[in-house]
Amino acid sequence: MCRNIRTLHNFEPHATSAEVEAAALQYVRKISGSTKPSKANEEAFERAVHEIAHVTQHLLDALVTHAPARDRGEQAAKARAKAAVRFGTA
Repeated sequence: MCRNIRTLHNFEPHATSAEVEAAALQYVRKISGSTKPSKANEEAFERAVHEIAHVTQHLLDALVTHAPARDRGEQAAKARAKAAVRFGTA
């Protein structure tokens, strides 16, 4: 469930609001133990996603690094190669 949360800091181009929202959604799903909340919990679930995304964006905006920004395509290629080795499809 939580495997979709990816590092969002120090990439070029910067993380989009959609990526931040997706990470927040995955986080809330993981800690709530639910991929889809009941009607009774839907408002709390959505509020938590919104608030976590908001705080996450503030964190990303405040972080400082002197390392060169990572390339998204390069990181994705490394992840695919690692998965291929792990699952024997290389």
